[in-house]
Amino acid sequence: MGEQPIFTTRAHVFQIDPNTKKNWVPASKQAVTVSYFYDVTRNSYRIISVDGAKVIINSTITPNMTFTKTSQKFGQWADSRANTVFGLGFSSEQQLTKFAEKFQEVKEAARLARDKSQEKIETSSNHSQASSINGTDDEKASSAGPANTHLKSENNKLKIALTQSAANVKKWEIELQTLRESNARLTTALQDSAASVEQWKRQFSLCHDENERLRNKIDELEEQCSEINREKEKNTQLKRRIEELELELREKETELTDLRKQSEIIPQLMSECEYVSEKLEAAERDNQNLEDKVRSLKTDMEESKYRQRHLKVELKSFLEVLDGKIDDLHNFRRGLSKLGADN
Repeated sequence: MGEQPIFTTRAHVFQIDPNTKKNWVPASKQAVTVSYFYDVTRNSYRIISVDGAKVIINSTITPNMTFTKTSQKFGQWADSRANTVFGLGFSSEQQLTKFAEKFQEVKEAARLARDKSQEKIETSSNHSQASSINGTDDEKASSAGPANTHLKSENNKLKIALTQSAANVKKWEIELQTLRESNARLTTALQDSAASVEQWKRQFSLCHDENERLRNKIDELEEQCSEINREKEKNTQLKRRIEELELELREKETELTDLRKQSEIIPQLMSECEYVSEKLEAAERDNQNLEDKVRSLKTDMEESKYRQRHLKVELKSFLEVLDGKIDDLHNFRRGLSKLGADN
């Protein structure tokens, strides 16, 4: 059945610089497909990525591998067989998390496959030892006769199995040696990666300090922006005040224009004022004359009243005298009347 894809995602692929063992070198110009493949025949797992016609990742997963998240969207693992460190940059943290979980799952499956293989090797070795012992016994008992023919046949089969087991043991020893060498290269790569991590920590510390400095700068800029906003508000208020003053100035200019127009008729008004002043002075003189006349008339009236009172007194005395005279005349008439009657 060959290999089958069991998980696929997209990411930017990087490889560690083989010279510096510190810097990342882009293996793809853009995000490419990265897939987990399972080989049914070999019972193994691989991570494969192809950019066009170029294979940029061909990494067989072993139980000793570790996938490390170095940031929210970036992860890496070391491949001792390929003698490199692969890095993947994802577009989201969720994609990175899914890839890491799948890596752990495949790593565990690879460990189980290795354990099963070791159990088969141990079982084959035990069977080989048992077959060797039984074979010796069969040789000693070969003179026993036809009854041992079946045992010889079984012994031959066990010898063949032992030969195959020995070949398998040699194969697994070679594979074990390869794994040891890969482990040594992986250890070296991990040490280099640890050194890179230390450098990244220092860079992170520097970036953190720079970030703090930038934050302080941002706070200062925000404070300056606040001051600028306050100045803008003051400028807005000043603009409104200026507009109000300009409006007042236009009103004053209008009033001044009216006053100038009025000032043009001031000479005429002055002439009229002088004319009115002359009229007023003449009226004041006439009024003064009239007051003098009034005072004279008042004096005459007082004198006339005094004379009237004096005349009334004289008239009263005259009337009293006249009444006396009339009474005397009546008395005289009555005397004459008596004399006439007597005669």
